[in-house]
Amino acid sequence: MGVVGMTRRAVLGGVATAAFGAVAVAAAAGGSLPAFAEGKLKVAGIYTVPIEQQWVSRIHVALKAAADRGDIEYVWAESVANTDYERVMRQYAEAGQQLVFGEVFGVERAARAVAKDYRL
Repeated sequence: MGVVGMTRRAVLGGVATAAFGAVAVAAAAGGSLPAFAEGKLKVAGIYTVPIEQQWVSRIHVALKAAADRGDIEYVWAESVANTDYERVMRQYAEAGQQLVFGEVFGVERAARAVAKDYRL
């Protein structure tokens, strides 16, 4: 099946399988698991739209559920202007957030610059 015929579920399933496989291979080879496995992963969501927006709400609900289960610590900012995105992302990185979610279509350069500086 070509890329055109693939569903989002198939792509996400493949990504999850690949990530799980990489961790399993590293562990089997005597490598260490990611550092966040020792405690709760600190996750931030930065959204340029309100969290009620259809795609963002799916991410937000899933992350809130993980936080409610005690799997992660989750904070978020919504309706962040594109011009303010880099500042907000840097604040979360300085606060110790280890993983940042967001929809970065209009702010990709800013997000990449911050990620490079903080290895997010």
